[in-house]
Parts: sequence; C-alpha cells; structure tokens
Amino acid sequence: MEISLRSYQEEVVQTALRGENSIIWLPTGGGKTRAAVYVAQKHLENQPRAKVAVLVNKVHLVDQHYQKEFCPHLGGTAKIVAISGDSKEKDFFGLVVRDSDLVICTAQILENALINTEEDKHVELTDFTLLIIDECHHTHKSSMYNKIMARYVEMKLKGAGPLPQILGLTASPGTGGAKTLEGAITHVLKICANLDSVIVFTKHYEPVLTEAVPRPVKKYDIVEEQNLDPFGLHLKMMMGMIHAFMSSELKVVPREMGTQEYEADVVELEKKEICRKIRGHCLRCHLRKYNDALLIKDAVRMVDALRLLEDFYSSRRDNTLDTTDLFLLALFEENRVKLRQLSADARYENPKLAQLQRTLVAQFQDPESRGILFAKTREGTRCLYAWVCANPELQRANIRAAILTGAGTGANHMTQNSQKDTIQKFRKGGLNLLISTSVAEEGLDIPECNIVVRYGLLTNEIAQQQASGRARAKDSIYSVVALRGGREMCREKTNEYLEDLTGRAINQIHKMEPSKFHKKVLELQREAVMQRNLASVQRDQRRRRYDPAQVEFSCRGCFITVARGDHMRVVNSSQYVNINPDFKKHYNKGNQIYLDRSFEDWEPGHTISCAACGQEWGMEVKIRSVLVLPCVKIKGFLLKTPNSKRTLEQWKDVEFPVEEFDFLQFVSDMN
Repeated sequence: MEISLRSYQEEVVQTALRGENSIIWLPTGGGKTRAAVYVAQKHLENQPRAKVAVLVNKVHLVDQHYQKEFCPHLGGTAKIVAISGDSKEKDFFGLVVRDSDLVICTAQILENALINTEEDKHVELTDFTLLIIDECHHTHKSSMYNKIMARYVEMKLKGAGPLPQILGLTASPGTGGAKTLEGAITHVLKICANLDSVIVFTKHYEPVLTEAVPRPVKKYDIVEEQNLDPFGLHLKMMMGMIHAFMSSELKVVPREMGTQEYEADVVELEKKEICRKIRGHCLRCHLRKYNDALLIKDAVRMVDALRLLEDFYSSRRDNTLDTTDLFLLALFEENRVKLRQLSADARYENPKLAQLQRTLVAQFQDPESRGILFAKTREGTRCLYAWVCANPELQRANIRAAILTGAGTGANHMTQNSQKDTIQKFRKGGLNLLISTSVAEEGLDIPECNIVVRYGLLTNEIAQQQASGRARAKDSIYSVVALRGGREMCREKTNEYLEDLTGRAINQIHKMEPSKFHKKVLELQREAVMQRNLASVQRDQRRRRYDPAQVEFSCRGCFITVARGDHMRVVNSSQYVNINPDFKKHYNKGNQIYLDRSFEDWEPGHTISCAACGQEWGMEVKIRSVLVLPCVKIKGFLLKTPNSKRTLEQWKDVEFPVEEFDFLQFVSDMN
C-alpha cells in the first residue's frame, strides 16, 4: 500500500532515509508511527538483507502497531510478526527473527533474547539493520530501552558491528527534572547519546503541523477548598489516638496527615525501627491505611474512603494476634457509625466532584462525545467509576464509562485481554468515557476525544503533553480539575513552563555545530559506560556483603521471622523462590492467579500471604508442570542482617548472593 505523508512528516524522515540515526520529535497525534512505517518500507526496499525490529514499552502497543500501521501498509510485501508475552513465537524468538522481515515486540522480549544462550531463542543486535524505538524518551536510567541501547553504545565504542540504524519516536524528551535551560539541554543531549542519534523536528512546515494536530482549549476548572471537613478531622483524631498508643516509640512527628509526605515519613519511621513491633504487631500498616483513606476522601467521596477502611479491617478480623490488634479493631468499630453518619452528609462532600460533574455534563451534550478522565491510582479509577455509575446527572447524559488501568496480577489490575476489550468497545462507541491511569496517556491509538480531564494528578511535563494530545477532535477541551492554589494547579503551571523549556532546549541543540554535537554525544556515551561499569562493581560488592545464612526474613506486617537468605533461589534470573519446606507453615494460600499469557517452564498458582497478619508475600509458581514453590516478593519482608534492618522494593538490592535454582538437584534431594 502506498504511504502518503504530510509535508512535515516528509521533512522529519529525511535523516532516517539517509541511513542516519535520528529521533523524530512530533506531538501526540502528529503521525510519528506513520512516519516510522514509511522509513521501514524504504529501508526494506533498499537495504540488502534488511531486518527491522519495532520496540514498544507496553504490551498492548504490539498488537496496535501491527494491526493499525505496519501490517496494513507493509503486510503485502514484507513478512511481519507481532510478538508479545502471550505469543508462542516468543519461545522461538531467534528462529522467528531469522524467518521474518519485521518484528514488533516489547523491549523486554528483545532483551530476553539478547541474553538467552539457546540458539532458537538468541539474537544479536547485529542481526537487525533497523531498530525503531517507540516512546524513546524512556531510554534513560535503568529502563529496558536503555539496557538494550547501553549494549549498542558499548559495541559502537569498541568498533563492533555492523550495528543497526536507530529511529526513535517521541512526543517529548522532557527535561529530566531540570528547571533551567542548561539542565534541559544536558538531559536532551543524554537522550541523544543513549540513542546515538540526532533529534529532528519540522522547521519549515509548522503551520501544517498546527492545522493537522490542533491543540485543545485548556480550562482550569478551579474549586474552592472546603471550610469544614468533619469526616477528615475525625479520621485524623483516630490516627492521633494510634500515635498516642505508641508515643513511647515515636520520637519523630511525621508531617501533615492525609499527604504523600506523611506516608513517606511513616515508611522512614519503619526503616529506622521507630514505628516498630509492639507486642507482635506493626502499627505502620494501620497508619498508612488511614492516610490512604484521607487521600481518597480528598480525591473522591467520603464513602469511598470509609469503604477502604471497612475492607481493610474486615480482612484483618481473622488475623487478630493480641491486645494491640484488639485496640486497633476496637478503635475502628467504635467510630464506624460516626464515620458512616459523616460520610452521608452531602454538605461536606468533595467540591471537586461537583465541578467534574458540570464539566462532563457540558461536554456530553453531544451524543458523539468521547472522553478520557485521568486519575492518579487504580483505586482512584475504581472510586470514580462507582461515582459515575451512581450519579443521576451523568447517567442522564448517557455517559457509558469503563475503567482502563495497567495490566498485572493484583486485585485492581486488568488483564491484557480485558484492556483490549475495553479499548475496542471505546473505539466502536459502546463506551464513551474511559476512566484511566497513565496507561492511556502514552502511545495508545484511541478515537479522537473532545474532552480530556486530568483529575487530581501530579505528573511531569511529558505525561501532561501526552494526556493533552488525546484531545484531538475539533474544539476539544482539556480540563484540569483542581483546588485553588493546590499542588495539582501549581504542578500543571510548572509543566507548561517545562514544556516550553523542552522546546527551547531542542532548538539550542539544533543550532550546535555538528562536530560539537557529536563530540558531546561521544563524551556522554563514554561517561555513561564508566558509570555503568562502576555501578556493576558496586552492585557485585553489595551482593556479597553477607553470607545468606546471616540474613533473616521477617514479615513486614507482623515482624515474625519466617525465612533466611540461604533458603532463597532464583529461577530464570527473575523469580525468587523459597525452597525450605517449612516456609509453607507460615503462609496461607489465596485466589488462583490467571494470566493472559503462558510461559515455557512455569505457571502461576495461588497468591500467598502471612498466616499471622495477612501481609501479601507473592504467589506460588508451578515449575515445569510438577514442582510448586512459593515465589516471594521482597517488599513483603523486613530483612535483618548483622548490621541493619531494612525493607527493600526490589530483589536486586539485597546484600547477599542468591544461588540459581537447580531443578534436577532439588528433585533428586526430594527423593
């Protein structure tokens, strides 16, 4: 199929058509993917033994790029394969690549193939002649894109090759947190260095781009803060009673309740063992849950906050340990009726919801309206969905809403199939409002919306630009619902400045002498390689700091010691299992986990949680269809070493070596 490009798209692909590495910078809706398809087509036509890989950072984009862009335009002349986690082809990635002209896959799948030693699965970067990297602004720090490109850069510096051409796509490289022009220039240069590319944009056809991608009208739907908040004050009073109960332990007073800063302070208190076990129980869990309730009350309804607490205490009644637990349960039960009365009083309801209702009703007067309501958390999307469904005015406006969140295995996660179904219904008009987390901000090809609402969000300038870009219909509205003078409004204004700063930084880089630019890129690449090598040495040293038998694992919820480091083994370089049979005495099994995709040598089992307090620990996995072992999440535990006690978020940060799991040896020892 002949590919037609707009004039500004033709301008930005010229560098790539010359075979040079480049990053295409166009706004959301500007046709970056179509430009990439055109480059891929010319590359396949003109490059001997051409082989193209299109990398995406989210699973649902694999199918989207295949069905809507690459297959319709190139499928008649090139063999194209889309490979994601639920594709059987991933188990023979090397063979598929050798037999295809173009593959579309997640960066994780390519990285797995690069490190796999089996011939049928392994590939080299040199097997490809063109890498197209979608949403390439993620190529920094420890992202999967940057792992792949770090390998590329090191090969380049060693003179290895031939290396593939690079084509990056982004709506905004951002400023990397920089607030000055110099800092923003440095950040964009680092992105260029990581991708070994120049950045290109339209200079001659800006009016054409502006006409093709009209910006929505931005509205600040500002509301005044409530004068009275008896529900919130009552929750804070209850939190104060918990603090008083542990006053002898608490030497540092956390910041204001009902803020992210308060939660961060409570986590720090736990790390310092100030908020620690009192007669067998950790009060941190309860303080954090009350703080979550305050945050939800500020975001949505009081009844949603109360439901969160009711669900929490309902789940803990069967795990009562001692008088401390009885105190905490009694505190909630004694105040439940009062909280219920306060939550039912409409005078104290969240004023942002009334404004959100007015905004949605006004926009959905047109029966063809489509909109996306962006919320901060999965729990927030759930609460907003419940509010929309229960709101008579929104139902009269014929708003047909659904939740769209990231895929995963948690209770509030969506499966990949349910994501696809929701997006499909939205495209076809069965739904007209998506209540979404950031999953819909980036890359997702959805119908042109006439209303995008950012509700209670604190994000960076990249996320703001991408969310705004979802409102592409004529006369569309981009609404920011926020409290007057609140943090969300301040962040939105800051992001507007940072968006402008990004553009100024890119323009400054474009004015650099080519020799000066390439010299700076080479300098940054060498510096990055040195930093990675140093970090690798330090990581290896940290991993050998303690003997595994010296490290105790205690439940993060109740602090009962349940395992040691020498009980742990790593499977497939990613799953950490406990091989001690006695460990099963310490946990209860929950629901069976079902995933949309299958795996070659393992399958998920039931969730597992502490038998004493209910703290989530991970899940059981069945290895090679015969052996069931607990796969533990490190963040469910407190690790005690000879010199410290700390919690970790990731296994890569443990301070002891973890042996590889030997299946044959383990089975032999069992017999």
